[in-house]
Amino acid sequence: MPDVLIYAGTSSPDMRHEVPIGIPDPFLYVEHDGERHVVLTSFEIDRVSAIPGGPTPHPYEEFGYDELLEQGLTREEVYIRVAINACKAFGVTDAAVPATFPTIFADRLRAEGVTLTPEYDLFYDRRRVKSDVELAGIRRAQRAAEAGMDAARDLLRRATRNGAGLEVDGRPLTSERIKAAIAAVFTGRGMVADDFIVSHGPQSAVGHDMGSGQIAAGEPIVIDLWPRDVETACYADMTRTYVVGEPPEEIVRYHSLCKEALDRSIAAIRAGVPGERVFTLVCEFFHEAGQPTQLSKQHGEVLEDGFYHGLGHGVGLEVHEHPALGRAPGEMVAGDVVTVEPGLYRHGYGGVRLEDLVLVTADGAENLTEYPYDLEP
Repeated sequence: MPDVLIYAGTSSPDMRHEVPIGIPDPFLYVEHDGERHVVLTSFEIDRVSAIPGGPTPHPYEEFGYDELLEQGLTREEVYIRVAINACKAFGVTDAAVPATFPTIFADRLRAEGVTLTPEYDLFYDRRRVKSDVELAGIRRAQRAAEAGMDAARDLLRRATRNGAGLEVDGRPLTSERIKAAIAAVFTGRGMVADDFIVSHGPQSAVGHDMGSGQIAAGEPIVIDLWPRDVETACYADMTRTYVVGEPPEEIVRYHSLCKEALDRSIAAIRAGVPGERVFTLVCEFFHEAGQPTQLSKQHGEVLEDGFYHGLGHGVGLEVHEHPALGRAPGEMVAGDVVTVEPGLYRHGYGGVRLEDLVLVTADGAENLTEYPYDLEP
């Protein structure tokens, strides 16, 4: 294995995987000859020391911090020189770094004779098999997503018609109002979410349209939630589609097809199976139902209808990470957590998406989502 350098705070998923606590300021992670070290402010030494099996912490002072400050250097220059001194002390001469490694640090280290190789797959692969702590965080986030969905369904169930739109307790029922109810649930469960989707009508046919405005009876409502567990910084991800009142026949058909595609996908998932194979299985099923997909379109064509996106993606310290269940190559491994999210849409009208979160195992998939699929809320 190559030596590894990371320079970031733990908002970086690569750093958070190695140092599983919240540290906002960037610091240096060093992996050399099988030993793991971090170089950071003395403010954080005790916290890092308490991490079971964590890296050995070293204060900046160990690598000339005070002397460098006395020279009148800027704080940014001091951090660069401390990193250089630490790499020399640990014997790092050739290391892999994430693609996000700061360019100014890379330039200066290379000038000092350290060979740095930016890598994508190495760092993605290090995070794919979830630790027990990460998996516990994902499960908590998933339970919070389901509780948030409960809050949305409660509003939808209590909704009554008010002209062209719906209202609850005498006030218009809007995407924004449902989002506020969901966000309150997330906060109460130790979760955060920058945003999430509560789209309706034609909005629901536009991928990541976050949704806005008053909801009407008889139109599809796509609710896609990806809360992040504050304790572990791990995400969950789930989607359900609802209709208040009598659902249109087209939406009923989309929903039935998506549920069948979801079931077939989960049955096909296990370690060693290419994500592309499961994606193809779903595309072929949708082709039989007369729906276009990325595998039926012409090169260069941009789909707006049918199944126009991938089937799923990895979830962990990022809401979208490896592996992909789409046209890209690569097999699933035991310990991957992936979404399965078939969808069908008609541009300008609306769509349906169902999404579960599953843990890939050697002989199948454990569905981490425990939630009904009913079209009626």
